[in-house]
Amino acid sequence: MTIAVVTGSNRGIGLALVAELKQRGHSVLAACRKSSPELAKLGAEVTEGVDVSTDQGITRLVAAVGSRPIDLLVNNAGVLVWGDRLGELNVEGIRKQFEVNALAPLRVTDALRERLAQGAKVALITSRMGSIDDNSSGGAYGYRMSKAALNMAGKSLAIDLRSRGIAVAILHPGMVKTDMLSGHAGQVEPADAARGLLARVGELTLETSGGFWHANGQRLPW
Repeated sequence: MTIAVVTGSNRGIGLALVAELKQRGHSVLAACRKSSPELAKLGAEVTEGVDVSTDQGITRLVAAVGSRPIDLLVNNAGVLVWGDRLGELNVEGIRKQFEVNALAPLRVTDALRERLAQGAKVALITSRMGSIDDNSSGGAYGYRMSKAALNMAGKSLAIDLRSRGIAVAILHPGMVKTDMLSGHAGQVEPADAARGLLARVGELTLETSGGFWHANGQRLPW
């Protein structure tokens, strides 16, 4: 039996993705650093201790997957460090965002590449803040730069995995009401974002692999 793997699954968008996938009848491995009561209620297979920015966390995830084939890998885990502006650069915060937002999804996908089934799909949860052309407000250096790097990783993964029939989607969920945004100041409910993201995954083909989309279906500029 194939499984869907979702990282950063204990809250927010990741939690909503697990809930929606379970509702659709998927077997889900929900990976996170620490579970939550909300996640425990969903009936997914939960693997804690998965910090995707560490060797130990990735090793733990690979061990949890075992020999099972993966039909969907959702690299959702991410971090946003606020207050990054000229004159007050948080260099450690920028490094952390690169480690978690850009490098970790690449490392996770690489570590699980042999478990990805023929015709599997990989989703990278990015942000339109990683769009260079769409940047009209500046600032947020670490988050913007890390998401732009993630977008490039996704494009390369789409090329490198194509021969195995594996397609890659680079997806912006919208401004979602999660803990990442101060005071849940988003515009989209997590459940709605999850449905939109999975709709884009459902439409994904090898011909469209490597594209950058909003969860609502809009093609986003690089």
